[in-house]
Amino acid sequence: MSALAVGLSAFALQWLGYQYVMSLLPTSTYVALIAIAFLALGLWAGLHLSRKINTKPFRKNTKALSALGISPREYQVLEYLAAGYANKEIARRLGVSPNTIKTHLNRVYEKLSVKRRTQAVNRARGLALIP
Repeated sequence: MSALAVGLSAFALQWLGYQYVMSLLPTSTYVALIAIAFLALGLWAGLHLSRKINTKPFRKNTKALSALGISPREYQVLEYLAAGYANKEIARRLGVSPNTIKTHLNRVYEKLSVKRRTQAVNRARGLALIP
């Protein structure tokens, strides 16, 4: 449906571009018509795209969590990691040393078979471990 709207918009712009039509109306009229067309297209796309937002509540995949062997503390670290906290901030929030957080993260990386923070978060979200 959106491809049709884009196609019709392109057709309308081409049609407006003809020299014959340009001589019939002043330039400000064409500018206004183009602005109205793109406004309508933007409103239509915004309404349709906003409907596709997932409104289902998050359900943690406890089976995958237990199958991977992620401990409750490692899960807390993973949640803070997904929230974007640095190691020092996670350590401060959990009341442990940054080295302990690094150890937990290395274990989480091993269990999720990843090498980086972003990969761990993406994998955990893909397995429905975190929202």
